[in-house]
Amino acid sequence: MIMGAQLMEAARQQGVTKFVAAGTICAYPKFTPVPFCEDDLWNGYPEETNAPYGLAKKMLLVQAQSYREQYGFNAIYLLPVNLYGPEDNFNPESSHVIPALIKKFVEAQERGDAEVVVWGDGSPTREFLYVNDAADGILLATERYDGPEPVNLGSSFEISIKELAETIARLTGFQGQLVWDATKPNGQPRRKLDTSRAERLFGFHAQTRFEDGLRRTIAWYRFQVVSAPAA
Repeated sequence: MIMGAQLMEAARQQGVTKFVAAGTICAYPKFTPVPFCEDDLWNGYPEETNAPYGLAKKMLLVQAQSYREQYGFNAIYLLPVNLYGPEDNFNPESSHVIPALIKKFVEAQERGDAEVVVWGDGSPTREFLYVNDAADGILLATERYDGPEPVNLGSSFEISIKELAETIARLTGFQGQLVWDATKPNGQPRRKLDTSRAERLFGFHAQTRFEDGLRRTIAWYRFQVVSAPAA
């Protein structure tokens, strides 16, 4: 929150003509009606495990709108859904669900493991946006959108964690069993965005099929990480 606030203030002081703030879907209330509409952003407290991060990011929206009103500063605010793709963070201590599962299944497949343990019970749903599509959406918004309202960036595709894990297992060639550890948190029950505002305001529509994006991400991980020579 402090970093974002200072960055926007510095941009204002230096006369930056357009500021694009990237928020997070974690800013939405825990039980937001699905699909998540931007107008519901303030109708409740975020899911507890994500709340500090989500609230910190949401303060950039408040600052952007205040700066627009007080200084005429052209700041826009985007809400990207969960991103994935090549060059993602595959560190098991800090990675998100797709790179974490890719790492688990690729390593299990290479070792010939009989099972892979997956967090939660598999019931929550998520929406994912391929990194190239996210970049296209940010560029389109930068070029075409100059308003105060927050705008979702998503793919309009929802998948359960159970189906996601099964899909990644299949694409990596893992043939063992999936074991669900229900003692681990599920997180927010559902996440799916209403992306109509982005399409209406600056013509954004995601182009990458989900399995195509997963295949590219898995291929990058195998080539860059698994096959990379030891330093």
